[in-house]
Amino acid sequence: MPTIMQKKTHIKKGDMVKVLAGEDRSKQGRVLEVDRDRMVAIVEGLNINKKHSKPTTANPQGGIVEKEGPIHVSNLMLIDAKTGTPGRVGRTVGKEGRLERVVKTKKTAAK
Repeated sequence: MPTIMQKKTHIKKGDMVKVLAGEDRSKQGRVLEVDRDRMVAIVEGLNINKKHSKPTTANPQGGIVEKEGPIHVSNLMLIDAKTGTPGRVGRTVGKEGRLERVVKTKKTAAK
């Protein structure tokens, strides 16, 4: 049986991201969950979907439930924790010789 490789993403659970496309463009939020099979992430407070629910024992009133929906990872950009600016993800060798994720921000052109 062939081994199935996990798909790589530049986004991890707990990262701060900026949305690049869609209704929530230019908004920021924390990643709650990443589905690497579907290549989507759920971001806190963004892409809110409303679902009508019938009364149940857990929710006897029923009503409209608001829940975050998935956003494709290609529409998300990682935000640097130190500077707060969005950028691309790169890798550098850290103190102990391990690879660490680094956010590469856009540099201004020297005049």
